[in-house]
Amino acid sequence: MNTAIGLVETKGLVGLVEATDAMAKAANVKVLKRVSIGGAFVTTVVQGDVGSVRAAVEAGANAASQVGDLVATHVIPRPAESLTAAFFS
Repeated sequence: MNTAIGLVETKGLVGLVEATDAMAKAANVKVLKRVSIGGAFVTTVVQGDVGSVRAAVEAGANAASQVGDLVATHVIPRPAESLTAAFFS
């Protein structure tokens, strides 16, 4: 199975909650983690097959930009196992 990791980063929690909800509803993805780095920057990380993750990230980005400040999005197809273990366990 081709798994992928998708990330949506916002400035502010409200935009991130809206994005995470949209991602979970848009595609068959698993929400792995919420990451806060300070300065109101927060990221949601999802995992699933590549197509589902791409669809979820796109939906999350659209939702976040409607209610808050979208900072960045990124999809990593077939991430290294060590990456997943190091950052998202």
